[in-house]
This record gives sequence, C-alpha cells and structure tokens, in this order.
Amino acid sequence: MGRLFVLSLEGKIYCCKHCRTHLALSEDIVSKSFQCKYGKAYLFGKVVNVTCGETEERTMMTGLHTVADIFCVGCGSIVGWKYETAHDKSQKYKEGKSVLERSGKDIRS
Repeated sequence: MGRLFVLSLEGKIYCCKHCRTHLALSEDIVSKSFQCKYGKAYLFGKVVNVTCGETEERTMMTGLHTVADIFCVGCGSIVGWKYETAHDKSQKYKEGKSVLERSGKDIRS
C-alpha cells in the first residue's frame, strides 16, 4: 500500500464528519438544491481527498445518470457520488461534478 497524501484546504471548508478530512471549499458549491436518501446534499465543482467506486446506472429524480460513489480517503466512509454521465441533455452540466451528502460532512471556517 502506498503513502496517503491528504490535501488541506483553507477558508470555509466541508469536512468528513467521521474523521474531519477536508473535502471541499464552500466557494466550489454549484448548487445547494440537491437531495439524497438522508436529506440535503450539495453539488460541488471540485472535491478533494476522495476516491471513486465503481460506476453504475442510477435513476434519480432528474432521470438516468451514470454515477460512482465517492469515499473519504481518511476513513473510507461514503460521502456522496460523482456524476460521470448524464443521459438527459438538460442535465449535462452535472457531468464531472460531485455531490456531497450534507449528513456526511461538517462545515469548518
């Protein structure tokens, strides 16, 4: 197993609620109007310190998408998902972006 490199962010950050690993900056939020199984979720243009799982097709509220779950590199907890492909033209803006579940992270300033 290789050495784990974790990026530290400065400013208003979103962290894993389990291990406090930095995940994203508030300035990288694209939308706060997302929902997940457990409540609110935010769409981010950039996230750090995550690994991607296997891609799969999921039918969501906005249609069919190819997504991959994302996991915290610090503790392995699932923190959200990444949009790989949006099959509806109006949803293409999500491609390459990640959703962090609000229940899986903390906000730090």
